[in-house]
Amino acid sequence: MEIRAVLPPKVRDYRLDLLRGFANWAIYLDHIPNNAVNWITQRNFGFSDAADMFVFISGYTASFVYARIMIERGFVIGGTRLIKRAWQIYVAHIFLLVIYIAEIGVLSHRYRDPNLENEFNVAGFMADPANTLAHGLTLAFKPVNMDVLPLYILLMACFPLVLWAMLRRPNLTLAASFLLYLSARHFDWNLASYPAGTWYFNPFCWQFLFVFGGWFALGGASQSRSVIRSRALLVAGSAYLAFALLITLAGRIPELGQCLPTWLPEPFTPNDKTNLAPYRIVHFVVLAFLVTRFMPRDWAGLKWPVFRPMIKCGQQSLEVFCSGIFLAFIAHLLLVEVSDTVWMQIVVSVAGVTLMTLLAYYRSWSKRVDKAPSAKAVTAAPVH
Repeated sequence: MEIRAVLPPKVRDYRLDLLRGFANWAIYLDHIPNNAVNWITQRNFGFSDAADMFVFISGYTASFVYARIMIERGFVIGGTRLIKRAWQIYVAHIFLLVIYIAEIGVLSHRYRDPNLENEFNVAGFMADPANTLAHGLTLAFKPVNMDVLPLYILLMACFPLVLWAMLRRPNLTLAASFLLYLSARHFDWNLASYPAGTWYFNPFCWQFLFVFGGWFALGGASQSRSVIRSRALLVAGSAYLAFALLITLAGRIPELGQCLPTWLPEPFTPNDKTNLAPYRIVHFVVLAFLVTRFMPRDWAGLKWPVFRPMIKCGQQSLEVFCSGIFLAFIAHLLLVEVSDTVWMQIVVSVAGVTLMTLLAYYRSWSKRVDKAPSAKAVTAAPVH
């Protein structure tokens, strides 16, 4: 079948690194309850948040990287590379799960605060470790703040067939994904969680944002260029973003909420994150289109030194994300057990972001050293 998708240039798109790094920082800050610093994150100014950005960019990147492999080396090799990446993320998730549970258990006993085990959904593990861990291996058991990676694993594992179809019929594949999204919302499809409930990120709904990211990478952006450059999008999109800002702030500032008629914010309260409410999708799509319009691939700001730490965190996204889960719990514990002043909130926020950034720079350096030929190998090279 004819390949109809349009592959992006082979050069690295640093916009993705920048935005993914920002998403990792924002997720860390948002995972710290009662933290004044997380007021700077996206979730306070509109319907979508850093999770939407993370999933979209993940779909974009997966298509950007593996579509070319699938075209040049065949479906089997491209598909197995995707499965291998899903397996790597799964191993990281299990490692994170075990260490995270141990971290919560040890610190809750040390500070004699058993409520932490209930607050972070690990009390069941303490009561029945074997059964709970078995459900953790199947991604059904997830402590608080560990919902994104299981979603990512499942989407990556299912993506080989989706990518095969998208390379041949990108618009039809996106339409099928949207139909699945609508069906999941209508029929209330979701996966079960352990010990009760369903997945916080409904994969039948969130898959649409992942597939949309892939479609955007494989020609969707060029197809949408007339819309992205249009004055209608600029005016209507800006108006919608302003409306989303008003509704979101009204939900966080009681005095502002009292100024609005009660019927106005009702359809958006609470913000349906589990099933990816349509108004979240519209909000994110408008943002994605406007970012594409005003931040081209060759934007000079991508070379500014101030953005280098964020770009580096985006390039080492998996390690930075996992470390952020650990650090967010420690930051929360410090605010609960030591001090919850604004200055302490600033300290734990800045310290966590700094440690995540240092890890990103270390991983980048470590990978570069591993790829470099050793001095012994260079010396032993035959001379002709």
